[in-house]
Amino acid sequence: MAQKAIREYDAKSILAKHWDKYFPGFTYPYQTVLVQSGEELKKKAEEPGFEWLKEKPLVVKPDMLFGKRGKNNLVLFKINKPGDVTLEDAAKWIDEKRKEKVKVYFDFDGDTPKGEPSEDYLTHFIVEPFTPHTQDEEYYISATVVGDQDVLYMSAEGGMEVEENWDKVVEVKFDITESEDEIAKKIRENIPKDVKEEDKEAFADFATGFFKAYRDLHFAYLEINPFVLQGRKVELLDMVAKLDDTAGFLMSDEWGDVEYPTPFGMEEKSPEVKAIEEADAKTGASLKLTLLKPDARIWTMVAGGGASVVYADTIADLAGIEDLANYGEYSGGPTTAETRFYAETILDLMTREKDPQGRDKILIIGGAIANFTDVAKTFTGIIQAFEKYADKMKDTGVRIYVRRGGPNYEKGLKDIKEAADRLGLPIKVHGPETHLTDIVRMALEDDKKLAQEKK
Repeated sequence: MAQKAIREYDAKSILAKHWDKYFPGFTYPYQTVLVQSGEELKKKAEEPGFEWLKEKPLVVKPDMLFGKRGKNNLVLFKINKPGDVTLEDAAKWIDEKRKEKVKVYFDFDGDTPKGEPSEDYLTHFIVEPFTPHTQDEEYYISATVVGDQDVLYMSAEGGMEVEENWDKVVEVKFDITESEDEIAKKIRENIPKDVKEEDKEAFADFATGFFKAYRDLHFAYLEINPFVLQGRKVELLDMVAKLDDTAGFLMSDEWGDVEYPTPFGMEEKSPEVKAIEEADAKTGASLKLTLLKPDARIWTMVAGGGASVVYADTIADLAGIEDLANYGEYSGGPTTAETRFYAETILDLMTREKDPQGRDKILIIGGAIANFTDVAKTFTGIIQAFEKYADKMKDTGVRIYVRRGGPNYEKGLKDIKEAADRLGLPIKVHGPETHLTDIVRMALEDDKKLAQEKK
């Protein structure tokens, strides 16, 4: 499962879109907007359906994939009396927060920040009506996958201190084979004891719908902390969500136009990384790319998420992390065309500049023994990328090291060796008889030999 975090705005929008299916009998006003400036907020207030921005007291928060917003003093509400934040107040606050970088702490001891903060500009803000409520109306609920099971967490202690009161959280595990009736029964039997007696029936119904929505809509993680329960009226005050993006090509209608933003404090993704993410979202395979140091000389094209970790660790151990340019994987049986696109992206990035120290660049094409991925088919895509970038690879000084096993691996290794020889690209090819990461050691030993020859 590939998990991608989404904005609170998008998480609420997805649930609101399917509200009647999963929460019949409950009302949820769903009044929320996402803006990037005070001017944009004011313009939104003039649009039909958004008159509430001028009529109701408001709450404003950054919506940039970080929590602890209250403890970081990044929630605007209650200026003079509960909920007394006007449209003008909200617009002014947003523009003030956008001007300079802010420090955000992710760990606290009580209200005291711990550790090093992340620092960045605030660019996106979620604005909603203020919901008058009491603390005993705040509840907590979340769901995620742990191993082969889905786990539902419930508590009557919702709000900023839920972590400090984690001993009061009820944990309920579900097997994938359990029926809807079995799930509903188990939830009712495990409602937290501290839930108010008059809320228990509604809490059980809401929790059951929540868990079904989590599963059906392919959330990898879904948390509401807190949600306010007032009879059968629900307010979703804060949400955190991650989607299983391998289901993206199936869920485009259910999710709508969802954005996968760069987390607060991290550099904006490059066009190449975004292109791979877009390709990944359209396939049942897995295509992942993270650029670590694009001017480094060792690049990887690894089949399998586990193998990618092993190769990255080996390169860092034997060569040094400063020599590792990228991290990622292609796996899950990608097509020839998908593999070609992935390989072309790697080769394009790799051949833009020569190594500053005049050394050859190293391309590691590795992987364990595939279960169902046709090695020859994926290697055909890599060969097609070689044919396109051969001149640039030779000019940059690229050496290729291959280790692969699995269905059709003999043909794949034979084809890639013949293609590289024909194109004049230095290559060494190995099958499953060679240890998974031994090609990294071979590449570095060849470095020493070539350095000696130059002397």
